[in-house]
Amino acid sequence: MKILDGLELSGYIKERQLKQVRALRQSWRVFPRLAIVHAGDNPIINTYMRLKCEYGKDIMIEVEVYKPSNAELLNQIRALNDNDDIHGIIVQLPLADTSQTEIAINAISSIKDVDGLTADSTFTPATALAINWLLAGYNINLSSKKVTIVGKGRLVGAPLAKLWKESEIDVTSCDINTTNLKDILQSSDVIVTATGAPGLITSSMVAPNAILVDAGTATEGGEIVGDLADDIRSRTDLTVTPKRGGVGPLTVSALFDNVILAARKIADQKGQQDNLKL
Repeated sequence: MKILDGLELSGYIKERQLKQVRALRQSWRVFPRLAIVHAGDNPIINTYMRLKCEYGKDIMIEVEVYKPSNAELLNQIRALNDNDDIHGIIVQLPLADTSQTEIAINAISSIKDVDGLTADSTFTPATALAINWLLAGYNINLSSKKVTIVGKGRLVGAPLAKLWKESEIDVTSCDINTTNLKDILQSSDVIVTATGAPGLITSSMVAPNAILVDAGTATEGGEIVGDLADDIRSRTDLTVTPKRGGVGPLTVSALFDNVILAARKIADQKGQQDNLKL
């Protein structure tokens, strides 16, 4: 079995990002800052936020975590929208009150929505970008392959399908209503799964020499698990993301790439203003 190691690729990206942030800080006096907003107290979610804080520290991006009450969630987001020192804002999902998800996400300013989830966001969603990087990093050319995405969610499936269709890649999207999922997967060269249904994709559903990217996350017995069944990892002919260190590390890298992009726009504005003064 060949492994698609996102953690290794993330290390190279982090080095590049550190150089970019240094240039923004030293040449333009722009200090990139990310705000993470989360209403809730889930130990697993807290771990995700801590990892993002650590990543930001490694590349000199300031990360601030805000934990408003459900009642103050929208006011907190609006205040961050109005804060010119904050370049990126994300709402860490899931919220304790999931009924607030759509309202909270759409309250983020489109120029600060570095998760790329609002309808008019100027950024590519982080997980979709991460999967693109992962496959490109291992020289997997999708233009000549039949690609299937299992899951049509707003975080992964929908934005990834949109991204690839815009690049004229042959993509089939499936969800819970797809009745012939096994047939579709058995004829696919590349499978990306992001359903959050543990063990959904089994070995018998996958063709020889297929490439599988598991972007599904769910909790089972207090652990994070993906969509791929264990029997898939016993096959030697497949190319697969590992249980840990596949899409996840690159998603964090992609998020911070969007923060850098948002900060760079501020630097460009400063440059234009300086030129006008000359």
